[in-house]
Order: sequence, then C-alpha cells, then structure tokens
Amino acid sequence: MDLEQFNRLLLQSVGVGLAVADPETLRVLVANRRMRDWFDLADGDPPSLGEILPALDRDRLAARMAAGRPLTLETEAKIGRKRASLAVEITSHDRDGQPVLLVECQNVSKLRELEYMIQSYSQMVEKQNRELRKEKERVERVLLNIMPKTVYEEWRQFGVTTPRRYDSASILMLDFVGFTEMAVTEDPSALIAELNDIFTAFDRIVEQFGCERLKTIGDAYIAVSGIPEETADHAANIAGVALRIRHFLERRNESHQHRWRCRMGLATGPVVGSIVGVQKYVYDIFGPAMNLAARLEAIAEPMEIVMSETMQALLPPIYRSDELGLLEIKGFGRRRLFRLTGSDDLTARPAGRPASWSAARLAE
Repeated sequence: MDLEQFNRLLLQSVGVGLAVADPETLRVLVANRRMRDWFDLADGDPPSLGEILPALDRDRLAARMAAGRPLTLETEAKIGRKRASLAVEITSHDRDGQPVLLVECQNVSKLRELEYMIQSYSQMVEKQNRELRKEKERVERVLLNIMPKTVYEEWRQFGVTTPRRYDSASILMLDFVGFTEMAVTEDPSALIAELNDIFTAFDRIVEQFGCERLKTIGDAYIAVSGIPEETADHAANIAGVALRIRHFLERRNESHQHRWRCRMGLATGPVVGSIVGVQKYVYDIFGPAMNLAARLEAIAEPMEIVMSETMQALLPPIYRSDELGLLEIKGFGRRRLFRLTGSDDLTARPAGRPASWSAARLAE
C-alpha cells in the first residue's frame, strides 16, 4: 500500500465527515464515506453546499473566507431512523495553487443531548429552589406570627433561644365584650371572618407603633412593647396602640352590623420572655406585668382602657387620663388605677365607666 492509498483509506475511515468544495460554485469536489452517508450523496452530478447545508449563507461564507476566518454552523442529517445534529466548520485552503473549501462535519448529537439534559436539570433545580424559597418564606411568616423577629432569628441561627428578663416592658391585653354569646348565636363563618378582619387591623396598628402582637387566645388579643427590643418609649407606644384600636372599633361600628366592644388593660413592669413548648412552639412572657394587665382588662368597662399607676407615670403629657382611685386588685393589693381617655392625636372621650361605678367588683 503506497502513501496515497493509505491517505485515502484514512480519509474514508475517520469519524468525521469531510468534503472539499469549489469556492466559486460551491460544488462538492470530493467527500469521504461518512459525509456521503450523512447527506446521502450519490455518484454523478455533485451537489452544492447550499443543497446539503440549507442554513448556509453564501454572503457570510464569502466574507469569512475573505477574512481568513472559518465559518461554523449547525445542521441536521438523518442517521438511521434518527436525526443527528452536525456541527459544520468550513475553512479555506490552497490545493495545488487553487483555492478550495474544506467542509468538516462532526456528529454532536450526544453533546446536544447532554446540553439539553443539563439545561433541563438546571431548570428543574431552579424550579425546586423557587418552591423551597416560597416554602421557606411561608414558614417564616408562620413562625413570625408566633414569635418576635429577633427571637426567630436567634432560634433559626442557634436552634434555641435564651429566656430573657426585661426589667420594664408594657403589655396590652384586650378582650371583646359578649363574644361568647356571639359565638353561639351568630353564623360562625361570618363571625370568624369579622374577627380575622379586626385582628388584621390590630396587627397593622401594633406594627405602626413598633410593638409586637404576642398572641391571640380566642377573642383575646395581647400586644407588648419593649420586648424583645428594649425601648424607653414602651409605655407611650402601647398606650398609642390602645387608643388607636378603640378608635378603629368606634369607626368600624358606625358602618357594620355587629358592634364590637372591647375591654383593655395596660400594665408596665418586669417580665420574662421565652419560647415554650417542644413540638408546638409559642413565644410567651411571664411576670407580674402580664398578670396585672389581665386583671385590669377584666375590670375595665366596655370600650374602656384601664392602666396601672406605674404606666400612667411613664406616659408623656400628650396622653390624657382620669384617675380611678385606689382599688383593690386581686393578687396585687390596693393599687392606684387610671383610665386612658385620649391623646393630642385623638379626641379625648371618657368611655365606659359610669359615675356610680363601684370598686367592689375589683376584688372578685
């Protein structure tokens, strides 16, 4: 076997399709076996590159060849029963002093399949990541409903939270008048929808004053200020929340069938805050201020806000209040109490308690 026969055998046996074409007519001058198989080239009148490569742009080819740069494109060919993707590269060469075009075709079907799989996998991973982010956001919203944000951040980072004592915080405890009777006489779906609407408005008011909604227990609503972030304005903040909530209910009652009336108790003092429970987490606070707020809420008249002397002393002058006198509070003894009536931001209006109100029920 001479060198020319060896080169011809090598040309026919390589795994890529090779062809030589005339740069003027683009007619295929010679092609190896793989090129003939892919493009079904028969003996006789040779085809042009435009016939076997429909995507070929002659002007672009001429420009590339004039610049001495290869032209690359992709096409398809039928291999057996399947369509194969072929990467085509056309370069300009000199053959015995005459310019010729060398066309090289490689089967890149496996590569394209791999790229498609990688792209599909990336899209699937991205979709799963979006779903995970949505689920994480949903879980965070749920957890932020049961614990303050800073407590949640500590719990997420360390897996535990440290019980913390707050020397001075303010608590608002609210309960609706006659809700138990409404629960058995009114349509439950409509009643809960109204309660949800009202609590949503309360949440916005609480957020507006930089306070935290601690929890709801049935129709009871508890908000705090000074927890977990300590602030010197905790009494003023929680007083503002109480007045705004009452103002909201008064405005709402003017246009709704159900007239919602509430009692509110405000107290200031030391408390301890922590997450309690193992399977069902809840952030709760304990201490005399919490108990006193509950006592004051229980003795308040409908749409009345009763607060302790300690809290009244911390309020700035824009808040107005009436003294209720020294009253016996169960578990706390005799305490001087006040009724929060308004502020410069809201019209002062004594609410609830008639002049003949007796302190006897305080010790019940």
